[in-house]
Amino acid sequence: VVSGGGSPTGTASSSGSAPPSGSPTASAGAAPAATSRVINGSTVQTRFGPVQVQITVSAGKVTAADAVQYPTRDRRDVAINRQAIPILNSEVLSAQSANIDAVSGASYTSDGYVQSLQSALDLAHQ
Repeated sequence: VVSGGGSPTGTASSSGSAPPSGSPTASAGAAPAATSRVINGSTVQTRFGPVQVQITVSAGKVTAADAVQYPTRDRRDVAINRQAIPILNSEVLSAQSANIDAVSGASYTSDGYVQSLQSALDLAHQ
């Protein structure tokens, strides 16, 4: 299981810890600072390992999405998720919802991703 932000090639961690859900951060820029919230979705257990999505929401819009946990049991998991996760992340930014297409060849990761994403979106609307 890989844990941490950034890309699917992060460092391995057995603790699966992530930053607290819903922690506000100020975004940088010349315009007045909008408050951003970083929200962690629930960890979803899939056949090949856990999947957890983290989103950043600013002004009611998802501005970033990433899988902070995903299966890395073997080389095949790593190869599949190295390709699938950036696609899923990009789809979230376009769709602004959990209504995204599964990535072919990564159906378990895609399903876990969507479930975790939906839980993060639900938290964002509270």
